[in-house]
Amino acid sequence: MKRPWNIIDTPVYSLATYHDDVVNMNICTYVTAISMHPKLYGVAVYQHTKTLQLLQASSTAVLQILHPDQISLVKPLGKKSGFNFDKALYLQKKGWTDTWNEYMILKGCAAYILLNKTSSVASGDHEFFIFEAIRYKTVSEEILQFQELIKQKIIL
Repeated sequence: MKRPWNIIDTPVYSLATYHDDVVNMNICTYVTAISMHPKLYGVAVYQHTKTLQLLQASSTAVLQILHPDQISLVKPLGKKSGFNFDKALYLQKKGWTDTWNEYMILKGCAAYILLNKTSSVASGDHEFFIFEAIRYKTVSEEILQFQELIKQKIIL
């Protein structure tokens, strides 16, 4: 029997973080809209990660909703540390990046949301960030779902 948090089906996101000339992207599944006016998102980020380090130094990020065609990105973005693996360089060499609102993004996502950090709180093995959505762009209504990661044995 699956654990309760693994029986729900939610979108799979990548959070792109930026500071100075450094770009990192990770995989996030603990993401939720928390307010309509203003439009706020909550995003949980693992402690001791490059993503957390960049978010502590910057206020801007891009939340990317992955398209089903991007399932192959889950392992390099979610299972490798940005401290040991230059994810931006890897993605650029593969031709998988683009630019949106002057930020490097993953090419081919279902949607993009430009976020501005408003606050954060340590929460167990994660840091919970609240962001205000500044801009957005929807490209496709086809999204990669968490249950597909379980079905493909990427998440156990």
